[in-house]
Amino acid sequence: MITKIRSLSRFVTQKPNASLLLFLTTIAAVVLANSPLVDAYNSCLEYPLDFRFDNFIFFPHHGQPMSLTTFVNDAFMAIFFFVVGMEIKQELLVGELSSARKALLPVIAACGGMIVPVLVYLSVCHSGPAAHGAAIPMATDIAFALAALGALGSRVPLSLRVFLTALAVVDDIGGIIVIAIFYSGHVAATPLFIALGVLVLLTVGGRLGIQHALFFYTGFFVVWYLFTQAGIHPTIAGVLVAFTVPARPKVKLDSFADNMRDHLASLDFTQARHAGKSTVLSPGQVLVLTNIHRLAAHTVSPLQSLVERLNPVVNYLILPLFAFVNAGVHFGGFDLSALAGIPLAIFLGLFVGKTIGIFTFSYLAAKARIVSISPEITKRALFGVSILGGIGFTVSLFIANLSFAAVPDIGDELLNEAKLGIFVGSLVSGIVGYFFLKHQLPERD
Repeated sequence: MITKIRSLSRFVTQKPNASLLLFLTTIAAVVLANSPLVDAYNSCLEYPLDFRFDNFIFFPHHGQPMSLTTFVNDAFMAIFFFVVGMEIKQELLVGELSSARKALLPVIAACGGMIVPVLVYLSVCHSGPAAHGAAIPMATDIAFALAALGALGSRVPLSLRVFLTALAVVDDIGGIIVIAIFYSGHVAATPLFIALGVLVLLTVGGRLGIQHALFFYTGFFVVWYLFTQAGIHPTIAGVLVAFTVPARPKVKLDSFADNMRDHLASLDFTQARHAGKSTVLSPGQVLVLTNIHRLAAHTVSPLQSLVERLNPVVNYLILPLFAFVNAGVHFGGFDLSALAGIPLAIFLGLFVGKTIGIFTFSYLAAKARIVSISPEITKRALFGVSILGGIGFTVSLFIANLSFAAVPDIGDELLNEAKLGIFVGSLVSGIVGYFFLKHQLPERD
């Protein structure tokens, strides 16, 4: 069982500090947006980041330097989706999505968790600019959902954690597809074809054995830049480049073990010179240890190596900064008619739509014997984790920006309403899901 979920280990064992930091930056953004410092906060978000070489702008937005908000949403979040893409690739190759039998349950559950929230949203906001936000309640925030589940400690069966994680990964795939189809602008052919050529080059380079991180970082930036020029949402560049990163290491683990034995056998410990706490190795020893280090590095695939390098950047910098930039909902000025529109639609989509969609699709699929559910996942546990699926937050905020930020005249107002719905829906889903599972899951030793 442990081997099955190894590629899910980052999510399942994620340290709570990253979720706590994300929560604190969210609170900071809300406080600033409703304080006398709101003007300074907004000015900070609109500050232009003008990185250029001569006339070449490294981070352009419609020919001008990106603001801090645009930079975080279009550039930093592309790195986030780069990591998400690599983790999805791992799941498709060796994880819970690597075969139809293992993938079927989370795929069916995620489909319910995407379809029903959209229908619930459209039942409230079915016309006008508000209808553009129908995709907002589709997402599940994997960090917060697993943090809420992890707070229950040892009483949570491993199969339930894996189910929620795989469900959120499929949700990410759905979100990526929605962004690619519905949130890209008019496509310019020339930069798009050049970007596709770079993707082919990255794929061929990986197959030829190029494994240096700089090769893929450079390719990522080039494809990202070309996508901004082509009119395709730049975060899609991160996902596409992720799928070019090789998952095969240069040295297989069994070969590594054999070579290690040979290297250690040739390492003459008597050649080292010691004086107090100081040690000077012989040239032969340095050569052997250098070869061991290189051998160990080549045993980890570029895919896994990049994920491990970028995860701290994503968890402790990009996502907290994204929350700080985007979570500043302003509570003043709301009236009852506004609350009954987008905020209510998103709240119902997350709290009601997600719960009904995930639970019903999973339960009916199991009843029809299309899938099998672990005996550890009882009907009540499945219902509880379905509630936690309504914690949208990060990707929901991201899609809300794409949905409303560019709407003329009223875009900022609609976006602020969407943020309120996301907060309330995610918070209620987290609290209700946590306490429901706390009373349903038995204590474990």
